[in-house]
Amino acid sequence: MTERIVLAYSGGLDTSVAIGWIHEATGAEVVAMAVDVGQGGEDLETIRQRALDCGAVEAYVADARDEFANEYCMPGLKANTLYMDAYPNVSALSRPVIVKHLVTAARKFGASTVAHGCTGKGNDQVRFEVGITSLAPDMKCIAPVRDLALTREKAIEYAERNELPIVTTKSNPFSIDQNVWGRAVETGFLEDIWNGPTKDVYDYTDDPTFPPPADEVTITFDKGIPVAIDGRDVTPLQAIEELNQRAGAQGIGRIDIVEDRLVGIKSREIYEAPGAMTLIAAHKELENITLEREQARFKRMVDQRWTEVVYDGQWFSELKGSLDAFIDDTQEYVSGEIRMELHGGRATVTGRRSESSLYDFGLATYDEGDTFDQSSARGFIDIYGLSSKQAAARDHKFDKGSRL
Repeated sequence: MTERIVLAYSGGLDTSVAIGWIHEATGAEVVAMAVDVGQGGEDLETIRQRALDCGAVEAYVADARDEFANEYCMPGLKANTLYMDAYPNVSALSRPVIVKHLVTAARKFGASTVAHGCTGKGNDQVRFEVGITSLAPDMKCIAPVRDLALTREKAIEYAERNELPIVTTKSNPFSIDQNVWGRAVETGFLEDIWNGPTKDVYDYTDDPTFPPPADEVTITFDKGIPVAIDGRDVTPLQAIEELNQRAGAQGIGRIDIVEDRLVGIKSREIYEAPGAMTLIAAHKELENITLEREQARFKRMVDQRWTEVVYDGQWFSELKGSLDAFIDDTQEYVSGEIRMELHGGRATVTGRRSESSLYDFGLATYDEGDTFDQSSARGFIDIYGLSSKQAAARDHKFDKGSRL
């Protein structure tokens, strides 16, 4: 029986060429698999037919938009995922769902090897291969660009020589990855980190310098998940899509960062994530009024570690599962409404309310209705500062000098 290899297929030049390139290099039949995670562009049937026309023996397509939003983006939202305090894990969150469908396709079509289009310099090769072997330890992985010397120039020449049904051009200077959670742009002139991004870099966001009138939005959460916008029920996917449009129109969610890649390289990346950044800002504010102080402090550390684990391609790890359990537990009371003003590149919280809020007006007010017992403060301060007071007294006793 002829060996089969399942290829993660995007419909673009590199993976279209990879179908024949892999067959010629290995003798294996290639099954192409495409996953829709909200990247837009061509419909899945067009992509499926192109894969067959390029030589795939089978083409498998999956509409995973709701699955991606529910099972991957929402855990990211609960964790307020911001790698290096800036990047909401746009690509990293999409890889595990693609991996899941790759392995499913490999089992279905009797393949023992999975192929992907990543280079040897990026994070995604790690995310794909660690994810695949975590779900299917018996499977092998190959990367045509990394392992079979498939360069961009060779891909163009191969496509033209074999008259593949794909546009071949060297004019696009950028490498782009996008899904409903956001958009990532790199390479080209952006590799000179002194160069500012030009207007053609952006697609999900409009120029925030000349915004339309301010847009007020109210987001309703239930246990950390957005369930309504302006009183209208929404699914997680609908929430992200609507806020991509509304926040994107205001230029919200543009990120320009020199990022620490897993492989040790510093890489300049441009991201657009209007919906994700708006939702994270709203979710963090709702947590501010619903999480107890020490729980909130510890969760910030857990959120950061969760973000790093996911960025580093360990979605299916034991640690990730344990961190999920803690984060999910913290969301029990993260329900309520956040009102925001979207305008000129900013998503600004202007109101918050929750039946499970820990904010107590009687304790917080300085005016009439104050219920705080101020007589308790003196004793609290004495006890709170006692250890520092004792240490300072010892310093004076042994003439260690003043701390002034």
